[in-house]
Amino acid sequence: MTDRETWAKTAYEILVDRAGQYRAVVEYTQFGDEIQERSGVATTVAVRNWIGGVLELVAQRCVSEGVPPLTSLVVRKDTGMVGAPYDVVLAAIGADPIEDAMLREKHAAASRLECYRWADAADLPADGGRAALSPKLAASTARKAKANPPAAKVCPSCNMALLPTGVCDSCD
Repeated sequence: MTDRETWAKTAYEILVDRAGQYRAVVEYTQFGDEIQERSGVATTVAVRNWIGGVLELVAQRCVSEGVPPLTSLVVRKDTGMVGAPYDVVLAAIGADPIEDAMLREKHAAASRLECYRWADAADLPADGGRAALSPKLAASTARKAKANPPAAKVCPSCNMALLPTGVCDSCD
């Protein structure tokens, strides 16, 4: 068995454990470190240079065994996004890559929910839970929405801001 195959076997086991915790994700570097530690096979090569091949093997195993895409649980530390490496999941399931970053993240969120349900996560809500962005990405998205609220609607006649009712106090 090659190092990559050994790492993929260990990665699969780690991701099955993570799927058992509702809304759990793991960051790439932490994941790479954990793979090396648990497998007993270490390398000095940066995680970013070998993790893609490992995730590809895990994604293929998930498809062949009818398991939801466990690799959707792996996210970037800086953004909380699955990023372009998620394309191996899409390829494994026969789907085209998703160019729009947020659409890719929403697909990954739905895939993570499948994983939590498949693993019967201990803290899964009784209603089956909801697809959600990773905690870091959700927080970032909420901050951006708060910092950039939608523009107020204005009256077409006098250009004054409309009340939430949509009625203009100036023209009414």
